[in-house]
Amino acid sequence: MYKNLLILIVCSLSFLSFGQYDSKGDQKSRFRPGFMWYFTGLKPAIKEKVRKYDRLIFDVTYNDWAGDIDPFKNKWPSIGLNTNFMFDVPLSKGNTVALGIGVAHEWRNIRHDNYFSIDHVNDVTTYQLKDSTVQFDKSRFGGNSFSIPVELRFRKESWRHFKIHLGGRIGYQANLYNKYIDNSSGYRVVSKNFGFPDINRLTYGAHIRFGLRNWAFFGNYSFNPVFLDNKSTKLNLVQFGISISMF
Repeated sequence: MYKNLLILIVCSLSFLSFGQYDSKGDQKSRFRPGFMWYFTGLKPAIKEKVRKYDRLIFDVTYNDWAGDIDPFKNKWPSIGLNTNFMFDVPLSKGNTVALGIGVAHEWRNIRHDNYFSIDHVNDVTTYQLKDSTVQFDKSRFGGNSFSIPVELRFRKESWRHFKIHLGGRIGYQANLYNKYIDNSSGYRVVSKNFGFPDINRLTYGAHIRFGLRNWAFFGNYSFNPVFLDNKSTKLNLVQFGISISMF
């Protein structure tokens, strides 16, 4: 599902170059932001109305972790996707300062090609390097979470506006899994392990976006450790990527 969604986003990029409308009646954008170029609702757009931005945002991210394991040691195809549905609440004339609040879904995917050792007796999860005792070719760590993001947004009052979003989010970790792929028998065997005994369900972190119009660079750091037990491997999830504002 997410592969198809990523393809859809890439196909939509040509629409995004038209940008977003400012509050002073700049006709270049024809009143509409993002790919919702010809949509104004039930009535025509009002020139004097303060325009709102960044209400549907996709963060296409490289996913990693920090803590007991140094970041940037994993494989490059660790690609994830955040989907953010946001309200843009103007706090100043021309919407140069705004509050963003909404709901978000985060799908994370880390290609590490090692494995997690799970002790169900003591509820401990440890990260282990692959050796001759285990049999698989590829391994991915991933999961889905839902959160409430809150952002303080700063932007210039112009069509080609520069923007900065400073925010945080708190949410719920719905699941975590490690996916193993084995081709040694001549067949592709895929298995998923959801049995982490000390999964941390509470998620919270800080993020930043800065860019131009519909585009922005994105960074996110999770303050909560992935696993709760003190004897488990300490991992904090990290994301870097590009944000695309569709509406």
